[in-house]
Amino acid sequence: MAAKRTFSEQQLHLLHLLKKQYPTVQAAGTEIINLRAILNLPKGTEHFMSDIHGEHEAFLHILNSCSGEVKEKLTALFGGLLTRRELDDLATLIYYPAAKLALVADKEPDLEQWYRVTLHRLVQMCRFVSTKYTRNRVRAAMPKGYEAVIDELLHARDSEGDKRDYFENIINTVIEINQAPEVIEALCACIKHLTVDHLHIVGDIFDRGPRADIVMDSLMEGHSVDIQWGNHDILWMGAASGSRTLVATVLSNSIHYNNLEVIETGYGISLRPLSIFANEVYRESDTHCFTVKLTGADARQYTEKDKLLSARMYKAITVILFKLEGQKLLRRPEFAMEDRLLLDKIDYANKSITIGGVTYALEDCDFPTIDPADPYALTEEEQKVIDQLTDSFRHSEKLQRHIRFLYSKGGLYKVHNGNLLFHGCIPMTEDKQLMEFTIGGKVRSGKEFLDFAENTARKAYYYKRGTPERQYGLDFLWWLWAGRNSPIFGRDRMTTFERRFIKDESSWLEPKNPYYTHYNDAAVVEMLLKEFGLEGKHCHIINGHVPVKAKKGESPIKGNGKLVVIDGGFCRAYQATSGIAGYTLIFNSRNLRIVSHQPFESRMAAIHDNHDIANDSYIFEHMERRLKIAQTDQGRDLQARVDDLLMLLEAYRSGAVTEDHSL
Repeated sequence: MAAKRTFSEQQLHLLHLLKKQYPTVQAAGTEIINLRAILNLPKGTEHFMSDIHGEHEAFLHILNSCSGEVKEKLTALFGGLLTRRELDDLATLIYYPAAKLALVADKEPDLEQWYRVTLHRLVQMCRFVSTKYTRNRVRAAMPKGYEAVIDELLHARDSEGDKRDYFENIINTVIEINQAPEVIEALCACIKHLTVDHLHIVGDIFDRGPRADIVMDSLMEGHSVDIQWGNHDILWMGAASGSRTLVATVLSNSIHYNNLEVIETGYGISLRPLSIFANEVYRESDTHCFTVKLTGADARQYTEKDKLLSARMYKAITVILFKLEGQKLLRRPEFAMEDRLLLDKIDYANKSITIGGVTYALEDCDFPTIDPADPYALTEEEQKVIDQLTDSFRHSEKLQRHIRFLYSKGGLYKVHNGNLLFHGCIPMTEDKQLMEFTIGGKVRSGKEFLDFAENTARKAYYYKRGTPERQYGLDFLWWLWAGRNSPIFGRDRMTTFERRFIKDESSWLEPKNPYYTHYNDAAVVEMLLKEFGLEGKHCHIINGHVPVKAKKGESPIKGNGKLVVIDGGFCRAYQATSGIAGYTLIFNSRNLRIVSHQPFESRMAAIHDNHDIANDSYIFEHMERRLKIAQTDQGRDLQARVDDLLMLLEAYRSGAVTEDHSL
């Protein structure tokens, strides 16, 4: 006879907590059955995207189309039954249901019949994409308020006797009470949520493109998502947290690229203090080095007066930025960036500067607010302007909501289902060793340094204002943005000063960290994976940050298939370099597949003419057998839950814990 099991005090404490959720043998047993069933379902599909850079229309289209997966599944389901035009119409309806429904309502002669046919097709599609999920998971993907009707449509088979009449009655009632558009929209949302189980954003949601705020709104609408912070995300996180230096950086970049819509329209931040200051102080100043980049319609609609004001604003905020960066470097000698203190190196008499032992002519020495005797001191007016602007960033409710989301869903890296995700690099030396940093009073490298860096970055937002910890965190966010060999910058220096004032382009060089050479070496990638606790055939690094030059034949697959770079030029500004418009990595239960996207024409062209993004897909790794949830990180958590419940059952049956039928 088996000896009666005894439980430790710690185990009994856990079991009594678990008893509150599962107070009886039946409740615990039912949950064990449910969890073991889930463990045997196929692994959900993960999508990886990076370097969105505010290109909201292209991002939303790829998100809505699930990187082409929606159309692939429609073709698999209806390929022999519908024409190409009908498939395209149905796909666009799923992508943009509200807009497409409005077009159909205007031109469809028999709207009720169109609703009936479309509801049938969408229900079939929803069933098709839901087969590998539990009923509870499918119900969770349904928009609130429509769970009951969609659940009935999915499980009342329209081809089975009495159930057929039941199914048709639901469809007829939906149409009769004028709820067809709402149910269609709900079905489309459910299909998209079930096609992609989880979304990974591998950095750089912000900057360059027009509306990063729209991208953030979309990510917050209920997707299962995680975010690895990119250097441009860190920039906005610091600005929203109250870093005057990073506020100045955001504004300098945004004015330079004429990308102010996200600031003024998206986040409601007024630039009036800066425009008044710039127009007064820089009215007679040389601004030829600060011409704002204007393209297409922007170049045609801006008057010479507009261009002059933009140049003055750009110069004014950039000078403030250089002063604030200098103050930070003087305050933080541990950053070891004394060579980037440049304002005190200007030779005004000879209009030149000496950097790294080389003397360069300066294109502009007209700085009305710089005191050569104290070049990093802000004037009283500059102080007032940057304080007003920083307060505006701190008090933008929408921006603060988005930054809270970035902090809660994000981090510098993530280990998930055998993959290591990060935006920039794991800093390395030329001889393939992990680079050591002494920032923070201790020598750190690799995972230890990234953990320290993430913890410090969080202090900038979560610690009380005015504390040394918060100030250090704010300064460190700037280091992450522009610091030498920062893991999300990955370069030796940021040559913003040189690009503005020096014609000699040899001074503009920003040498990349050796990581970007070493990541072609499979042995190095294996070493980095082990640093983060990953080892095995199907482990990879998923990397963003540096666009793959696809048009020059560069492959996104590095290190003998162990590393994938998914920055393919999502942002229009980078597409001339990459030759494409971004990558999506798809990891489902059968394989890993890289999808390259061609440039997106426009949302209106997609809605009116079914213009989709052209995709090329390449499977670069097959699984030996179909992955189940049991083999994922989620599966390990669920199995631990099963083990705890089995222990609870044993405790109930041994009398160590008693059932409570009153709960």
